[in-house]
Amino acid sequence: MRPDTQDYRQLFIDDVPLMDMRAPVEFNRGAFPTAVSLPLMTDIERQKVGTCYKNRGQQAAIELGHQLVSGATKAQRLEAWAAFARANPDGYLYCFRGGLRSQIVQQWLKHEAGIDYPRVVGGYKALRTFLIESLDQAVAECDFVIVGGMTGTGKTEVIASLANSIDLEGHANHRGSSFGKRATAQPGQIDFENRLAIDLLKRRARGQSQFVLEDESRLIGACSLPLSLTQGMQRFPIVWLEDSFDNRVQRILRDYVIDLAAEFDQVHGQQQSFALFSQRLLQSLDNIRKRLGGERHARLRGLMEQALEEQARSGEVELHRGWIEGLLGEYYDPMYVYQRESKAERVELAGDAEAIRAYLAERNRH
Repeated sequence: MRPDTQDYRQLFIDDVPLMDMRAPVEFNRGAFPTAVSLPLMTDIERQKVGTCYKNRGQQAAIELGHQLVSGATKAQRLEAWAAFARANPDGYLYCFRGGLRSQIVQQWLKHEAGIDYPRVVGGYKALRTFLIESLDQAVAECDFVIVGGMTGTGKTEVIASLANSIDLEGHANHRGSSFGKRATAQPGQIDFENRLAIDLLKRRARGQSQFVLEDESRLIGACSLPLSLTQGMQRFPIVWLEDSFDNRVQRILRDYVIDLAAEFDQVHGQQQSFALFSQRLLQSLDNIRKRLGGERHARLRGLMEQALEEQARSGEVELHRGWIEGLLGEYYDPMYVYQRESKAERVELAGDAEAIRAYLAERNRH
């Protein structure tokens, strides 16, 4: 029989399949990419056992648990655990702390299905603690550089082209700006942190020690950067990406209009997708109404509404340039000029995409 494990690092580096015994509500709050939810108890059953534990102690709670998960219910769940164990002979099971729930499932699998299946000692809590610590360690020990630049300069494209970049926006499923919400939902905070930590862990295991990040604020949509990384972003060196105004307008038109509309098509189907896409675009502008001021917001919203009407009628997207140019020139650019000045002493190089890529590749060799 394979022994129980405390080698959390290897579990994540090797993408080992994990069977999560926690209740669905716990799993939905946060889990690991290779984990499958196969709970010992439903949310309601867990609640009943918890109440019993508080009122009558551990032994009574264990007895109630055995009553609730018995007969056909137990047989059905046991079959699901056994199927997972057979399909994933190199996997492990765990519960919240690696205690009672995972031990019960382990015993039932052995005695009633003839399967010896190891568990993760310390369970979810130990795995999660390990990931948080490994992320903080990476921030403290590795060399990070930030790609900054005005809105629409193509920072994400530069990041995507580098072998040693960490795609924060990809992990958060959000483009990072007021207009950055995608057609699909963002992960929960815990899932975002777990994915990010595992990405760094795997790259460090491959020998990477220098990483490139896109300049982000503390929040990427609803996902908050871990504190150690937020603090690091205030001190890491910066390379500043530059591009022409026209290229930036074209890029925003592509990302936030053409590609986003196509994304809504794919997710929601053509019948309702355009209405949802239009709603999203208008809502994104409304979200920054206070910062734009009433008059400017009304003017840009009028341009956006006209552009959406034309797009709905003919499929033509050129009218969107009007509000994009206004938003860049009057709102984003002044804000970025101010930010650029406040970060000036950290900027190692300013240049176009080609110059930035060459510089970062050279920097990575040293």
